[in-house]
Amino acid sequence: MTVTAARPAVPLPLVIIAGCIIAAIGFGTRGSFGLFTLPVTEDLGFSREQWGMAMAVQNLVWGIAQPFAGGMADKYGSGRVLAAGGLIYALGVLGMAFSPDTLTMTLTAGVVTGVGIAVASFGVVMAAFGRVVPAEKRSFVFGIATAASSAGQFIFAPLGQGFISAFGWQMALVWIAVILLLVIPLSAALRGRTESTPGQADLPFMQALARAWGHGSYRLLVIGFFVCGFHLAFINVHMPAYLVQCGLSPEVGSWTIAVIGLFNIAGSLLSGWLGSRLPKQMLLASIYFLRALLIAAFLLIPVSEVTAYAFAAGMGLLWLSTVPLTAGLVTLFFGPRYMGMLYGVAFLSHQIGSFIGVWLGGVVYDQTGAYDLVWYLGILLGLGSAAIHIPINERSATNFSLNPA
Repeated sequence: MTVTAARPAVPLPLVIIAGCIIAAIGFGTRGSFGLFTLPVTEDLGFSREQWGMAMAVQNLVWGIAQPFAGGMADKYGSGRVLAAGGLIYALGVLGMAFSPDTLTMTLTAGVVTGVGIAVASFGVVMAAFGRVVPAEKRSFVFGIATAASSAGQFIFAPLGQGFISAFGWQMALVWIAVILLLVIPLSAALRGRTESTPGQADLPFMQALARAWGHGSYRLLVIGFFVCGFHLAFINVHMPAYLVQCGLSPEVGSWTIAVIGLFNIAGSLLSGWLGSRLPKQMLLASIYFLRALLIAAFLLIPVSEVTAYAFAAGMGLLWLSTVPLTAGLVTLFFGPRYMGMLYGVAFLSHQIGSFIGVWLGGVVYDQTGAYDLVWYLGILLGLGSAAIHIPINERSATNFSLNPA
């Protein structure tokens, strides 16, 4: 299988800059939703489980839509897909601002916003990068895109809290929706699609997936990515409220999310750099093992501003550092031709984990008045994911042919 990097329609540095800004806006917006947990539930009278369900549906819809968004980007071009996604994403966030009940909130925050995140996600951005970046530089450029997403979280966490404090949660969402519209003009720099080499077949979705799923290392990668989603979504949505429960201020909660984003910049860049030099599967196993240790330490030490920020810094280094390694393994296994779709399938597993993490956090809190059981489960899952990644074989899938059988 031979797929070379395509020549971008605009200079490569501009492609990377535009893609990174899109990733920052999209992920930064998503990362700010945890700040709305307390104002939305208090103002509208939602239970923590009802709000958590809306966020859980968002993560699940995001995951289900991601393979199709990646497939459309592979076939029709990333620029068109990202422009459509920016519009859908903005409409979903705007709808959240005017959702009076749990059903409407689930439709706007869950379904519409979830589709928008998938179609305007950094997964589609990385598919565009995989198309135009030479193979030897992909892991590092994926790390740059992931770091840009983290920078967005660092920017949007205090920005979102500032909007809430100044304008109330509803107008805060309106302003965020306006910012999301910037994705549309930026997407023009990422136009183009991956071309097959002469003699290759464009496989239908299910046929390409069936051939990929026959590769055992890909299956392990997909299963392990579930745990990443569980950790990230639970912490992102419930951490601010957890810290308030521990006696800290909402501002500490917002800055904790921001610190995660800040340190994730370094973690993502380091991960992308190391991924081109060390076995990616062993780096992934180390990341999940360290997450489990960090969560355990956070539970054992009394919560304070210092421990909250220290936990955020440590978790930030490990936050999205899995993404460039996972995306790098997908392209190593199968090449960039179907990277958008096949990474999207792995990301679906990630988002199923996100759904369970967010929803279970709300259920456990409503039933017990605390989040302890979910924290403990996060430790066990981290250890399990570390074990799953060790047997992954870092080599191309020799049985994955794009030619007709």
